[in-house]
This record gives sequence, structure tokens and C-alpha cells, in this order.
Amino acid sequence: MKFKNLDTVVLNKDLSEAGLRRGDLGAVVQIHEPDGLEVEFVTASGRTEALVTLNVDEVRAVEDSDLIAVRPFSKRSA
Repeated sequence: MKFKNLDTVVLNKDLSEAGLRRGDLGAVVQIHEPDGLEVEFVTASGRTEALVTLNVDEVRAVEDSDLIAVRPFSKRSA
């Protein structure tokens, strides 16, 4: 899948060092051709908690069947 800037993506795996879990939502903020993405993950109030460079295989597009949930964020508890 080809992503664009500001696309919402779903993380495909846990990234414990960043406090992120599979299923977390992020926004593509930069494209690194041919297969890299800079993705920003924010809290529900809008504070940036992680900005990570990922391979396109580490995220997927949001699907109509996805349900949004809220969880506490802690880099130690991921």
C-alpha cells in the first residue's frame, strides 16, 4: 500500500522502547522512499509521545471494521 502524508495508520507490532503497542494509531508525517515512513503517535489530548521511523510493513491502513480504544500511555508498560 502506498501511504501519503497525514494518513492515519495502525501499528502492526509492539515497539516497547517507544511505549507503543500493536493496534496504536499514528499519523504519517513524512515519507522516506522507497519504503520508510515517519509516524507520529499522540495522546488523546494531542501531545506527541513518539515519533518513529518505520518500514511500510510495520503499519497498515485503517479499516472500516477497526474500533478505536483508549489506554494509558507509559513507556515502561508497553
